Amino acid sequence: MSTAEKPKISVRPLQRRDLPELKLALENSSTAICLKQFQQSIQRAEQWPGTNGLFGQFLGTPQQRHCLLVLESEKQILGAIQVLPFNRSHTTWQVVWALLYPQTASALDCGSQLLRHCFEKIVEASNWVLEVDIEDKVSLAIYRQNGFQPLAQLTYWEISTEILRELSERTPDLPNLLPVRNNDAQLLYQLDTVSMPPLLRQVFDRQVHDFKSGVLQKALERVAAQLNPSQDESYYVFESQRKAAIGFYSLESTNSAHSCNLTVHPAYTWLYPELMAQMAGSCQRRNSHLPLQLVSADYQPEREEYLQKIGAQRTNHSLLMSRSVWHKVREAKHISLEGLQLSDVLSGLQPSRSPIPSRWESPETPISDDRQDRPGQ
Repeated sequence: MSTAEKPKISVRPLQRRDLPELKLALENSSTAICLKQFQQSIQRAEQWPGTNGLFGQFLGTPQQRHCLLVLESEKQILGAIQVLPFNRSHTTWQVVWALLYPQTASALDCGSQLLRHCFEKIVEASNWVLEVDIEDKVSLAIYRQNGFQPLAQLTYWEISTEILRELSERTPDLPNLLPVRNNDAQLLYQLDTVSMPPLLRQVFDRQVHDFKSGVLQKALERVAAQLNPSQDESYYVFESQRKAAIGFYSLESTNSAHSCNLTVHPAYTWLYPELMAQMAGSCQRRNSHLPLQLVSADYQPEREEYLQKIGAQRTNHSLLMSRSVWHKVREAKHISLEGLQLSDVLSGLQPSRSPIPSRWESPETPISDDRQDRPGQ
């Protein structure tokens, strides 16, 4: 009695012909935490010229050129994933989004195959991080089965235009607010280090060069600033007595909302009203009809308390998860000790030259006192 052969399942790089099917799956998906990143990736892929030039935007190692992957069986796509380096040293990688469909019991196996393929191919990654909606039970089960553990709980907030208008009326007290430059990377690195728990700091593994812009990136930022001077901005607060940065924010505006990345020193939580007033003024000057979006973690109670106080609205909850990878080190060629002779071992202990005689005398020999015979005594 012959058994039916199982369909062959393979993982391959994403191609342009896969985009319509992925967009259709996106419309039928119920998860929302990574849909923004997914949409941005699809838009960049559609704008990239050429069928095989899709991965040309990911320059670097061969692993980086295969950051967009699909899982297919008999020419039918079962899922897709995007991974990217989280830091410049490439010790930590991030699962940007993972799309699995249909949402059935087979999604557990499909998601595990995609993740394990990334773990095996990207051998330079020591840690993996991702963000998943706390309501997405299927994805949570997949990530937990593949070794991901919770790091922190994140809350997304939205500040309405009315609240931003009220905050912008207040003049912020920020005398040492300075624009971010590459020379300030050491200050921003120290601020980032002290503002998060040790476990997150170890997993993220950020270094000073992670806070610097490359030559190409700086050139693109200058061109973008000339085309649209109010596109984005990055500032930090400098404490002159401690010679340290105590606050940082970067503001970016899109057609739908303003979004900011905010970092505040735990000992200077009084900066929240000041920085929020500064960002509210920038939002009003850019586009007063768009809200402001930002995120807080469960280890930042002062930030969440302030956002509740001003009337910000919670929009989503997610879970930050991580997984550590230990790659087996290849053992050296086994050396048999049976054929090793003792003379070969002791040959390395032989003196390389003849010893120099010394004037050593035995303790039993009496030492004569001839000081009286010496001249000048």
